[in-house]
Amino acid sequence: MLIPNPRAIIFDWDNTLVDTFPIIRDALNTTLEAFGYSPWTMDEIRRQVRRSARDSFPELFGNDWERAMELFYYRYYEVHTDKLKIIAGATELIERLASKSMILSVVSNKRGDVLRAEAAHLGWTDYFSALVGASDAARDKPARDPVDLALSGTNIETGPDVWFIGDADIDLECAKNADCTAILIGAQIRATDSPYAAQADIEFPNCMALFNFVDKL
Repeated sequence: MLIPNPRAIIFDWDNTLVDTFPIIRDALNTTLEAFGYSPWTMDEIRRQVRRSARDSFPELFGNDWERAMELFYYRYYEVHTDKLKIIAGATELIERLASKSMILSVVSNKRGDVLRAEAAHLGWTDYFSALVGASDAARDKPARDPVDLALSGTNIETGPDVWFIGDADIDLECAKNADCTAILIGAQIRATDSPYAAQADIEFPNCMALFNFVDKL
């Protein structure tokens, strides 16, 4: 499929640019066990962790969801900088796009302060015009609100020349809700036969494949 060259690119964060599944598993299982629930396997984490905590924790923990979210993020903060790993090719991809004077931003369902702390830890803050996390906008992904917020400091409106790049069904859904070009990276939702994979306008197996594509723009 032919897609327009981008005026702006919005990235998902977790497991698109950085590998955070081990951190999420640690923090979530710490929280589940504290509230008397069985821990999740890594496969369950990969399949089910998509929405923000403020959207998903009420279903998981009922009336205890706010206390559970506090514990989750307390544990996450304890371990995230030590365990945070960059996805192979992500640094090269970001640097190449930045060298083209591309407007880059991040929209994540990770809490905004945590997202920005991780970007600072990696020395990536200056690459992005906006780092929008959960609760920064009125609604989180898959609503379009965080996309609109990410672009609010630019003169760019959503449309096909704004690429939204992510690894999960919720990223593709968010891209479509915001009228952006939906780019799937990685094979996670293909591996689970997710129907959302069909919403991708184009897909790449990894960051280096996407790097090779954008290098020719």
